[in-house]
Amino acid sequence: MANWSKINGQIEDGTIVSMQAPLIISASRSTDIPAFYADWFFHRLQKGYSAWTNPFNGVKSYVSYEKTRFIVFWSKNPCPLLPYLQILKERNIKCYVQYTLNDYEQEKMEKVPSLATRIETFKLLVEELGKGGVIWRFDPMILTDDISVDDLLQKVLYIGDQLKDYTEKLVFSYADIAMYKKVKHNLEVNGIPYHEWETEKMEEFAKRLSAMNSERGWNFQLATCGEKIDISKYGILHNRCIDGDLITRLAWNDHELMDFMKVKIEDAPAPTLFGEPELPQGAILLPHNHYFISTHKKDPGQRQFCECMASKDIGEYNTCPHLCEYCYANATKDLAIKNWKQHQENKFSETITGK
Repeated sequence: MANWSKINGQIEDGTIVSMQAPLIISASRSTDIPAFYADWFFHRLQKGYSAWTNPFNGVKSYVSYEKTRFIVFWSKNPCPLLPYLQILKERNIKCYVQYTLNDYEQEKMEKVPSLATRIETFKLLVEELGKGGVIWRFDPMILTDDISVDDLLQKVLYIGDQLKDYTEKLVFSYADIAMYKKVKHNLEVNGIPYHEWETEKMEEFAKRLSAMNSERGWNFQLATCGEKIDISKYGILHNRCIDGDLITRLAWNDHELMDFMKVKIEDAPAPTLFGEPELPQGAILLPHNHYFISTHKKDPGQRQFCECMASKDIGEYNTCPHLCEYCYANATKDLAIKNWKQHQENKFSETITGK
């Protein structure tokens, strides 16, 4: 994990405390901040800090937003984020959204708005953030007695046709149920007759998805999140959800952020009479005749097959009221509801739980 610089800051009771001051914020792998806590987050951004409780040792620590230059949002319903995007523009903080847009409506495995509403939200976000600023996730791909590989591909087909020309990438994962005790427990408690993915079915799904991507003219970059299996022969990469190259593409003219990421923005050679000049190997083009060479570095604190760079996550587990049947972030639905109600009683507390 990144060793973010520390500053001394004053909290609301007047005490001076040490705070981490990250440049890149993740909001959040642990809960859906845009859907349920957007008011809280932007209030805390204005206040300049929030508090975060370590899920492993219960120790409270503080995060300053004084140096924040970029935010990666994660959400299944980012509609409440839309009115706040102007605030980020005014503060010159760039962002992108990891938008988990699944279709488990018929199976009632998620408490989210209708699929049509969520697709419309996706398009509204793209109007604000651009095509590269909203990433489609269908996550996880889950097999049950009632959901086959064919069914999943049909679900992807319908959404993919709606999102053609609205996003650059589709990220997915296979539901690795046995690996995650919380997920296994929640599915069993909720009576979901799940099936584990076998390698043969993973391969079949990847091959057919890749063919569909080409045949439908979507041309999405396909990527898996945290998966061990190598399906690169189908053009499917290991994903970087916190992606240094995408951050650079969206915020290349933020000198402070580029210095931190050790990215050097170069002027592209001018075209000649003989056509476009050759750029160095690995060069990624930017607007206004610039380019950069990727310096993306994996955060060693993440899972083995996670390619994310370092960021500071400000969410907390057991706080997400989507109540997905396969949830990995809530130990139980009751605990999530309890913390959500506690938040509502103290909506603008230092911590997301209102404590």
